[in-house]
Amino acid sequence: MTPFQSLRDYEIFVYTLPQQFPSIERSTLTVARRGRLYAELSGELTFAGGLRLSIYERLSWDTGPLLIEGYSYEAWRGSDKLYWYDSQPHPHDPTLASTDPHHKHVPPDIKHNRIPAPSLTFSAPNLPFLIREAELLPDD
Repeated sequence: MTPFQSLRDYEIFVYTLPQQFPSIERSTLTVARRGRLYAELSGELTFAGGLRLSIYERLSWDTGPLLIEGYSYEAWRGSDKLYWYDSQPHPHDPTLASTDPHHKHVPPDIKHNRIPAPSLTFSAPNLPFLIREAELLPDD
């Protein structure tokens, strides 16, 4: 997916996600402008079987197209955290170098067990990938 040229374009994209992805049962995502060239996306997407994605993105557009400056994406089923993605750099972990700083935390030791996340980027929307990934999770 190509980068968005304005915050308004991204807002339209975010607020029409349930129409684009019928698997989304509920969205509480909101885009909040925090300054002249800065905004935040936050909220949740809910799917069947109690699955939900908790989403946070820091957005800017001061040098051209809209960029994601940082993010946190968490997958939950009930009170169980299944996995999460974040953009916190781990420069001393050579296993993550191929996608630094993008990585995924996975079980069994979810806090410390990290794998590369080649599908995530700062320059294009990550939400379509995350939604498709959630759609593939088995129902519990």
